Amino acid sequence: MGILRTIYYKLSPRGRRIARRIYYFPVDLCDYIFSQRNSMIPPKGKIFIGSGDFEQQGLHICDLLLKHAGLNENSHILDIRCGIGRVAVPLTGILSKNGSYDGFDIVKEGINWCNKKIAPKFSNFHFKHVELKNDLYNLNTEDKAKNFQFPYPDNSFDCIILTSVFTHMMPEDVENYLSQIHRVMKPGGKCLVTFFILNETITQLMVSGKTHFKFHSFGNYSLLDKNVKEANVAFQENYLLKIFEKYQLKASLINYGKWSGNENGLDFQDVIILEK
Repeated sequence: MGILRTIYYKLSPRGRRIARRIYYFPVDLCDYIFSQRNSMIPPKGKIFIGSGDFEQQGLHICDLLLKHAGLNENSHILDIRCGIGRVAVPLTGILSKNGSYDGFDIVKEGINWCNKKIAPKFSNFHFKHVELKNDLYNLNTEDKAKNFQFPYPDNSFDCIILTSVFTHMMPEDVENYLSQIHRVMKPGGKCLVTFFILNETITQLMVSGKTHFKFHSFGNYSLLDKNVKEANVAFQENYLLKIFEKYQLKASLINYGKWSGNENGLDFQDVIILEK
């Protein structure tokens, strides 16, 4: 693991966000002065959901949804851990008034941004803040994801999104979320979810140094950083298939990502399409 990543993980969740604001301040100041940014796109310093181009990543995820998860203009979408609107922004140009978008996240700053910049312009877009503990993002509560019930009725959504969510959650949390996904997803609905998947082939590549990360095994799951356990979490493929079956979800597509050396990966992380 790189030294910068190690230092980053030693900071508190709020400290990480402050550090990012300081690092990107010159760029964000120039954008502000010269009005070079779409009003719905947050300053780089406020983005807490990973590296890469915010707009291009959002468009990329929407393209995956269109090609593999049945997204159309009338879809009712749930974006789990929606961050600061990366997928919501491009969806404003796809969904009609007959469609809808709901997103929730544990980082209040992101939800505040979305409710200020996106929701007032699009009445069918809704954002909720939920207070849940996570080593990487939120230490302000003891409420855990393993006990959380999604604040939506049964059979509400035909398209559900989780990008880089289960890569920051422990097994008992993941299982509860899968149960909730099955509950709120309509029959025939699809869920696009990303993982770091481990199997015999990928483990051999990881040990030989041919993957981007090297995880430490704890049985069904593995950690990138033992001290910040939810920083990056990988799961054994056989375990995932068992819990998908347990919660009556079928994996209709498994695509191994570029992190493990697959040049044909749909994304950096592994992409799975689940169907109810």
